[in-house]
Amino acid sequence: MSESMPWLDSYPEGVPAEINPDAYSSINAVFDDAIAKYGNRPAFHSMGTTITYSELNGYVDEFASYLINVLKLQKGDRIAIMMPNCLQYPIAIFGALRAGLIVVNTNPMYTPRELKHQLCDSGASAIVVLDNFASTVEKVLSECPVKTVITTGLGDRLSGLKKPIVNFVVKYVKKMVPAFNIPGAIRFNDALAQGKGKSFTRPEVTNDDTAFLQYTGGTTGVAKGAVLLHRNLVANMEQASAWVGKDVRLGQEIIITALPLYHIFALTANLLVFMKFGALNWLITNPRDMPNFVKELAKSNFTAITGVNTLFNGLLNTEGFDKLDFSKLHLALGGGMAVQRPVADRWKKVTGVTLVEAYGLTETSPAAMINPITLQDYNGAIGLPLPSTDAKVIDDDGNTLARGEVGELCIKGPQVMKGYWRRPDETAKVLDADGWLKTGDIAKMDEQGYLYIVDRKKDMILVSGFNVYPNEIEDTMAAMPGIAEVAAIGVDDEHSGEAVKLFVVRKDPALTEAQVKEFAHANLTGYKRPRHVEFADELPKTNVGKILRRELRDREKAKG
Repeated sequence: MSESMPWLDSYPEGVPAEINPDAYSSINAVFDDAIAKYGNRPAFHSMGTTITYSELNGYVDEFASYLINVLKLQKGDRIAIMMPNCLQYPIAIFGALRAGLIVVNTNPMYTPRELKHQLCDSGASAIVVLDNFASTVEKVLSECPVKTVITTGLGDRLSGLKKPIVNFVVKYVKKMVPAFNIPGAIRFNDALAQGKGKSFTRPEVTNDDTAFLQYTGGTTGVAKGAVLLHRNLVANMEQASAWVGKDVRLGQEIIITALPLYHIFALTANLLVFMKFGALNWLITNPRDMPNFVKELAKSNFTAITGVNTLFNGLLNTEGFDKLDFSKLHLALGGGMAVQRPVADRWKKVTGVTLVEAYGLTETSPAAMINPITLQDYNGAIGLPLPSTDAKVIDDDGNTLARGEVGELCIKGPQVMKGYWRRPDETAKVLDADGWLKTGDIAKMDEQGYLYIVDRKKDMILVSGFNVYPNEIEDTMAAMPGIAEVAAIGVDDEHSGEAVKLFVVRKDPALTEAQVKEFAHANLTGYKRPRHVEFADELPKTNVGKILRRELRDREKAKG
């Protein structure tokens, strides 16, 4: 046993030290294997409609055929997907991958500014968008390379009368679809119809090909596309399978997918890993509607659930949750942000199941560390490195620190991204020649190899599991007339873990908090918007004029 890898001695019985990242030739091969094994099993459920693996395969073929035969898209072209969790999502993702395309997952809540950056930076040729968000797409189309827009209503893949009823209610009763006009746009169902029955040759897709451009702030600044190869995702599926496989009943699991599939956590853990297990993904379109979420849980007979701390906390505080039948539940996995001990303790008390914490990054596809599934109680650690994953803690000079010492966490493994899309300079900042990824998180390792996050090296703010980068907030808000200087930090928030607080030095003495928040609302996605605004005469700075965010954070902590 290597002295540098103490965690291997702490591995659960039967978990191997290594996996084969080339066990499958691509994500497509994993999908094909699941179809062959679990064809008649239910694959996805949404709003009362369930589709089997065989049915999904047929729809995927139709969409891939449309992309290749009608749109004439080529292997390596990018396609953006801008939807919440609905049945169209897995069809679009697996159809795009079967056609050899690169999927660009896109947050439906993006403002036009954010969407424009992602579409232009990725060079997306097409976008699939829910009607509710099509007006945002319309605003940026003339400035982006997108040639084809595929629109869809929330109810479009639902069965029977549910389709027209849901679409009517969403559009006319709840008024959730702003008017839009996109000449030449095609409906998702029409695209499937145009692809149906047309033969096509599948492009050869290998593990060396790019599967996803998963946008993240990386370490600082404007969003960058993490290039995730098929090998990265296949490796992460194999790592997760090795870790939880013996506790999973193949073809029988029902996993609650409430985290959005455009987020790397749900994309890999739910969509891909549990697809490999032949599980039923029970899609939750709007998890913020907690009463309805609990009603869905009551119908599902769920065996597994993933989430962030805020989601688990929200469920625990929703009437009726504690009355649910948890007899089949055996896996609850928390990630995306720190799991809080009071939430974990209460979850165990209510459900009887330990809330197991894991750790990962967009850049690691995402899983890097996980606690044993058999853990009896919450331990405060982010877990042990997964099979074929190495970890170390370094000082500012790059020296590896002894166990118990605090420094920056670095990760190496087959799940680590290739780099940032067309950003070699940014890639070099976080990924060295030997494949070590600097996470920007400050951590320590104990004698058993368990890792604990102590702090963050960078100034990133974590809001409900989403990375928020002060540079972007400050750059956006500094453009507002009336603002002279601005600084953004994260402050503790009982609902979202952290919230954005903005410090503003006025240029216009009459500037109000309401005006600042209104400008933010127009230019930033919801989770990036400042929840708190404080006006100041000046901001703390270094002797070269750099704003000292840490000093602002220290002042906030001192307030108690």
